[in-house]
Amino acid sequence: MKAQILYVEDDVSLSFVTRDHLELHGYSVTHCADGKKALEAIHNGRFDLCILDVMLPEIDGFTLAQEIRKTDQHIPILFLTAKSLKDDKIFGLKLGADDYITKPFSIEELILKIEIFLRRSRVTPTSPPALTKLGNYQFDFDNLTLSTADETNRLTQREAELLRFFLSHKNQVLKRSAILEQLWGEDDYFLGRSLDVFISRLRKYLRHDPRLRIENIHGVGFCFHDGA
Repeated sequence: MKAQILYVEDDVSLSFVTRDHLELHGYSVTHCADGKKALEAIHNGRFDLCILDVMLPEIDGFTLAQEIRKTDQHIPILFLTAKSLKDDKIFGLKLGADDYITKPFSIEELILKIEIFLRRSRVTPTSPPALTKLGNYQFDFDNLTLSTADETNRLTQREAELLRFFLSHKNQVLKRSAILEQLWGEDDYFLGRSLDVFISRLRKYLRHDPRLRIENIHGVGFCFHDGA
């Protein structure tokens, strides 16, 4: 089956060209020119990935992402951001976006990111959940949850991938560049800022067990301590 993509962009020329290329690559694309129509599409359909422009009529991309995350914690969200709006990238990631792509962008770059996220988000229905005991928590990578006896946190795909990477290298010093290249495929300044956002989220989720720590190693990277 074709992957279903929600593409929200108010630039008529850009959206026409982008949609055309995505469909040529085998994706089924629902295009909306404003945030209000996109929100209606989300409520009435099922999508495998969302591509959201930040500056949108009716409802902006940030607000739209927040609304999407209220009903779906798992769907990958890619933001389209203007090159000069650096703070938008960080703010969007804090709202629950998985990645961003800077305008102007190449179709090849966009398709590469789409393929990466779709590949990572696919779960074989017959495969058993990948459950991991982590201190007072249970980490279910396939279902993107981190649970204690009292609460369950829904993780984004990127958060789950980062936590799994830390778990596979417990009590080891990891270079920032190694984490970025493993999860994002490249070492970049803004991706490094994105990494800091995701690590802050994981620390918040793990705060109920003091034995689990993500330590900053100044000038090098991070170390995930599991004293459980």
